[in-house]
Amino acid sequence: MEKSHIVYINSPLGITKIVGDISGISIISILSEGEPSATIPDELQNAVSQLQEYFSGKRNDFSFKLNPKGTEFQLRVWQELRTIPFGKTISYLDLAKKLGDYKVIRAAASANGKNPLWIVVPCHRVIGTDGSLTGYAGGLWRKKWLLEHENPTNQQSLF
Repeated sequence: MEKSHIVYINSPLGITKIVGDISGISIISILSEGEPSATIPDELQNAVSQLQEYFSGKRNDFSFKLNPKGTEFQLRVWQELRTIPFGKTISYLDLAKKLGDYKVIRAAASANGKNPLWIVVPCHRVIGTDGSLTGYAGGLWRKKWLLEHENPTNQQSLF
C-alpha cells in the first residue's frame, strides 16, 4: 500500500490541506488555522501548483489525478459535480435530476457535503433552488468567496 503524503499551503481562504499518493489526490480540505509546509512532496507538486494557479485567477479546471474514497453513490455525485462549468451554479434539485431521480435530493446533498476534494470537485457551485447559498462545510463566507472568484462579473445576480 502506497504511503500518503500531506502538504499544507496558504490560500486566500485559510490553510489548504492536500493528501495523496501516486494513485492520486484523495483529500483537499480547508483549515481555519495552521502553518504551510516547508517542502512539497513530489506526488503533490502538480496539485499544489494547480491550486495556486486557481487562487491567482490563472486556472479554471484541474488535470491532476483524483482518488477520492466514498460509496458508489457518493462517487457518482462527486463525478456529476465535476461537470458543473466554472463560474456556473446548479441547484440541489438540478443535481438530483442529473443523477436520474429528483427523489435523491437529500442523499445528493449529503454526498455533496461529504465531498473530500474541496474546490476540485466543485460542491460550492451547488446552491438552493431559490438561488440562496445553502450549506457549505467550509462556511458560507468561503462558498460566497469561491463563487465570486469564479464569476466576478455576475456576482450581483448570484446573491
